[in-house]
Amino acid sequence: MGHPAEKRRRATYADLEAVPPNKVAELIGGELHVMPRPAPPHANASSGLIGEFRGPFQRGRGGPGGWWILNEPELHFPDPAAPRDVEVLVPDVAGWRRERMPALPKTAHFSLAPDWVCEVLSPSTEKVDRADKMPVYAREGVQTAWLVDPIERTLEVYSLAPRGWTAVATHRGAARVRIAPFQAIELDLATLWETET
Repeated sequence: MGHPAEKRRRATYADLEAVPPNKVAELIGGELHVMPRPAPPHANASSGLIGEFRGPFQRGRGGPGGWWILNEPELHFPDPAAPRDVEVLVPDVAGWRRERMPALPKTAHFSLAPDWVCEVLSPSTEKVDRADKMPVYAREGVQTAWLVDPIERTLEVYSLAPRGWTAVATHRGAARVRIAPFQAIELDLATLWETET
């Protein structure tokens, strides 16, 4: 007769705090995910997006303004399976409309879901980004999500619908595109893939 299956201990915020600072840690559904810091193509893509958007959308230079655009913000959401616990997600880039978040919080984390998130995929993070994080973003009401793959040179756009995410478009290579919610400017995808000067 076999032993009853042992119930796996749910990870807690204390487990997340114990992760070395040279790693990125997230807590989703009671499971701790620890990833290495981004590789250069990943860091270049996320930095490229911030560079393209911060001036016109955060500062209003040549664009409409009205946004906070942040690199790797720590998001805290209630864990539906354990109401006293939190889920902690760290998107590569996220944006909040200032009409929803007029000022940055005083805490080291954000409890208000962003309006837009962007995950930059890598072989070590793609499964977590797609299978674990995207459903949480939908549950929390994030309106638009982008998945950027710097190796395949693609940008996938998703919009929140009543039943979850709807795939809107996949843009490839050196396309020049206008994509919600930042359609006020043209985005040159080539800037996200640059590997040399």
